[in-house]
Amino acid sequence: MTKLIKVFVYGTLKRGQPNHYLMTDKSNGYSKFITIGETIVSFPLVVATRYNIPFLLNRPGMGNQISGEIFEVDEKMFAVLDKLEDYPSWYDREIQEINANGEKIPCWIYTLKIFPEKMLQLPYLRSYENTKDKQYIESYNDDLQQLFDEYFKRN
Repeated sequence: MTKLIKVFVYGTLKRGQPNHYLMTDKSNGYSKFITIGETIVSFPLVVATRYNIPFLLNRPGMGNQISGEIFEVDEKMFAVLDKLEDYPSWYDREIQEINANGEKIPCWIYTLKIFPEKMLQLPYLRSYENTKDKQYIESYNDDLQQLFDEYFKRN
């Protein structure tokens, strides 16, 4: 029996968002939408860099309770998500309880562990949606530190 893992997604991996195709590509492994939910603990969710990437900053207790989606994935898909989130280099993952219709469901959640303090001054979101004014641009080749440096020199 394949081990299934619950993951809470809050950004580009949600249904209808730019990277959701990774969750539906069978060659990446198994993935099944379970339900919508919200973090019990508050976090700062911001959009930054020239690519308009949503980042959940690892500062529990700050920001908002974050709306997102719970998926069940197999270990192969979990490894794909680790690669996308550059875990463990930039992102960390931890189990957080997610409120889903009054039920507390423990799920893995990715948070950005290394970030410029200036990111805490950006507007905090409750929910991420890719929008025309902050259109997400896919990029896997750029160094995240370089992106942060460039972004905060401009802003």
